[in-house]
Amino acid sequence: MMLVSFFLLLLSVDLAFSMDNCSYQYLLKHLNMTSKNDLYSMSRPVKYHGDPTEVYLDMLIYAILDVKETEQTFISYIWIYMGWKNEHITWDTSEFCGLESIVVPGDHLWKPDIIIEEMTEEKKAPASPYLSIDSGGYIERRTNQVLSSTCKMQVYKFPFDIQTCNISFKSNIYPIEEMMLQHSLSSEKITLWSKRLIAQNEWVFVSITAKNITVDTFGYEQSKIVYTIKMKRRSILYIVNFLMPIMFLLCLDLATFLMSDTGGEKLGFQITLLLAVTVMQLLLNEILPSTSDRVPLIAVYCIGIFALMMLSLLETIVVMYLIEKDSQDNEAERDRSLNEKKLTRALICDASSDETPSEMLKGSSSQMTGVSHTSEKLPDDLREVVKTLAQLIDSRKDEVRPGYWTKMTKKINRVYFVFYITASSLFLVFIFGNWNNN
Repeated sequence: MMLVSFFLLLLSVDLAFSMDNCSYQYLLKHLNMTSKNDLYSMSRPVKYHGDPTEVYLDMLIYAILDVKETEQTFISYIWIYMGWKNEHITWDTSEFCGLESIVVPGDHLWKPDIIIEEMTEEKKAPASPYLSIDSGGYIERRTNQVLSSTCKMQVYKFPFDIQTCNISFKSNIYPIEEMMLQHSLSSEKITLWSKRLIAQNEWVFVSITAKNITVDTFGYEQSKIVYTIKMKRRSILYIVNFLMPIMFLLCLDLATFLMSDTGGEKLGFQITLLLAVTVMQLLLNEILPSTSDRVPLIAVYCIGIFALMMLSLLETIVVMYLIEKDSQDNEAERDRSLNEKKLTRALICDASSDETPSEMLKGSSSQMTGVSHTSEKLPDDLREVVKTLAQLIDSRKDEVRPGYWTKMTKKINRVYFVFYITASSLFLVFIFGNWNNN
């Protein structure tokens, strides 16, 4: 009986000991990580200082939150994975009930001092405070964060533009001899996974590429990973809200050729169209950055249409001026011709009768038909004078015929209409051809 009790006691002790081996606490005690250990946190986790620490870094993009063209910033929500080996941490899984990994606070271990070169603001999402360690000493860190980074925008083809923004990772202080950065996933796999995760909004995610480069930083070389994000703008809203309204304004300006040039309605309508295009240009100025290397095509589009409308307005002003000039010339010519006829008749009648010239000027218009009959009764010298005056009056009528400038304005309108159609068509073909050119 005592022997059986002894075996039971040994069995219970062995069972309790084996159960204690299966706990995380026992593993932490074995690794001397129950408290902060300077061996794990003070320096790079290598046994020989000449061996570099290889850090594997992969990035996926969850969402393109915003692209601010005027501020040249790109805001995204990204997922970052980092992994490296700590040569001071290993254990045999068979001694700990097959325990292959453990999660510990990040403050207990050394971590790579990775920075993002393009970052302009502190991360808004809190980083995970824990690290995962496997039995071979490989450490993993996963973080999500909202990243605001600089990005040089190419807005020449706005709103049909494709932007590329870089996110570069490198060590803040370690040279390439001490820390090497590598990416474990290919660009094709990163693009495929990101497309599955990303939430589409104004921007359509196209692709993401990763490459390892070596840079010279203040005299010593460092390893760097550059992720290049390529995205395309959804242009449908800009077409509907901006490009088409300006095109409609151009069509309305073209329709003013059907309006009469004699009134002021055409002139006022064209001025209103010019003001509408000016308002659209002011809205465009708030969208596009002022640091663009080239004038955006959409700005050329607005300026070109504004110039065509301005030429149309100037043509209307010239035509209205000529019509007004023609009207004034006709009135003056009628008054001068009537006075000359009265004066001629007064001279003729003064020579053939005893009536005074003033009395003849007050005569009715019906009596003026007798000038030709009266002139036949005059002496030869006076008849020559009358004939000369009549030829002078006729020559003045030929010089400025009634309606001359009015006829010229019709020709001007026809010529300018052909020019307007041709110039508008060529300009639009040029603009949309450049937009469509890859």
